[in-house]
Amino acid sequence: MAAPEKLDFDVVIIGAGISGINFAYRLQERNPELSYTILEGRHEMGGTWSLFKYPGIRSDSDLHTFGFPWRPWEEQTTIAQGPLILKYMKESAAMYGIDKRIQYHHKVENAEWSTLSKTWTCNVTANGSAEKHIRARFILLCCGYYDYDNPLQSVIPGIENFKGTVAHPQFWPEDLDYTDKNVVIVGSGATAITLLPVLAKKAASVTILQRSPSYVLSLPGQDGLDKTIYNLTWWNKPLFQSLIRWKYILIPFLITRLCYYFPKRMRKFFSDTIQSQLPPTVARDPHFNPSYNPFEQRVCFCPDGDFYDALKSGKGGMETGIVETVTPDSIKLTSGKELHPDVIVTATGLRVRFAGGLNFLVDGKPYNIADSYVWKGVMLENLPNAAYVFGYVDASWTLGADATAQLVCRMLKRMRSEGVAEVVPRRSELEKKNMVDVPLLRLTSTYIKRAKDMLPKTGATGQWRPRSYYLQDLLMAKFGDIRTGLEWIRGV
Repeated sequence: MAAPEKLDFDVVIIGAGISGINFAYRLQERNPELSYTILEGRHEMGGTWSLFKYPGIRSDSDLHTFGFPWRPWEEQTTIAQGPLILKYMKESAAMYGIDKRIQYHHKVENAEWSTLSKTWTCNVTANGSAEKHIRARFILLCCGYYDYDNPLQSVIPGIENFKGTVAHPQFWPEDLDYTDKNVVIVGSGATAITLLPVLAKKAASVTILQRSPSYVLSLPGQDGLDKTIYNLTWWNKPLFQSLIRWKYILIPFLITRLCYYFPKRMRKFFSDTIQSQLPPTVARDPHFNPSYNPFEQRVCFCPDGDFYDALKSGKGGMETGIVETVTPDSIKLTSGKELHPDVIVTATGLRVRFAGGLNFLVDGKPYNIADSYVWKGVMLENLPNAAYVFGYVDASWTLGADATAQLVCRMLKRMRSEGVAEVVPRRSELEKKNMVDVPLLRLTSTYIKRAKDMLPKTGATGQWRPRSYYLQDLLMAKFGDIRTGLEWIRGV
């Protein structure tokens, strides 16, 4: 990768969340000869763990795999609170000097590719007003998958009439006092499952109001196998950390495979497990009897059963139904029931936004992501020298981010060694003619369905298939074919 004139960096990483920090580490490790910077639109690193401030925010997967593979998670808890995750990220970045490469308050508005100069120009709003142009050979999009500025607002009839407090978890009011108040959480996803046990500690009552139910499983902070591994390896800390990490990679992988291949049996297993944890006052049907099979939508986890403990305490409750209207002091359901909250929390999900909502130009022409196919789950058709990070829906996000980082670093190394200035995914004419589309994501969740028109496409064959699972993607990143479907263009 010979540097062109006025090149600011070899690589620009957009986003200083967990994906961006991880890629920076891999770049330093695998391609130390390349210069890079991280452009972050907000005031600090952390992404989700910096943005969200609602009570009890925590991971929805284990930290042994959600954490960085190059800095093992050492806390006792498997599912961690948001502030602890943010602290871990900041310490990890500082440990390897990554924090010194981040430019905060640098929001990338659009990016322009020039075939003539073989460079990207990132047009940046710096510190709210100043306009900057940063040129690089390669860009990596580590922008997450949702809109930081605009949450998903589900239609709740009459919500504007409510005289109490309405809060959305994405922008939680710092001064919200829910002590001894009746709280209704509208939603059934991971955020609602997280909020209920925390709010129930101070509120008079907390009720989850859901249109349709979810699977909620308990995950112990440390199970018997964890303790057995420790007892066998206490004398060798790196070995213990490696075995624990692989345990949390392999067991969830096996569970999800069983769910995909034996959905009815696993549905019964999940249902029986949930039934065993419910108090007599809460019925599994309809409140915990989803219409879909496990992992057709995301499965929610709660550490050490805290969600079920809140239900057993009597302060947490469930209601399944459809809102007819919200009045100034109540929520009326189509079933005739009424709820009388003081506070309504609209935990209705996230608005999907691919690649941070950036606008791309290729040689002056607008680039449409939704019209493009994905190469190996990493690059977009006809978009040169650009990769994106999109994690898994049935495993920790960081696993997918790291597989992507390793693949891109391998490509960068080969580009440099072969004098290649541009790589761009291209479908063959035969592929264009015969390509059969398949969903980018296996989920049937509402927020994914709503985002269908803004997500790129994936095909049923070749290099255009959606990514599969971590072990296969890791092998692909290290040893797989990175020639087919890519055009490699040498420098001038």
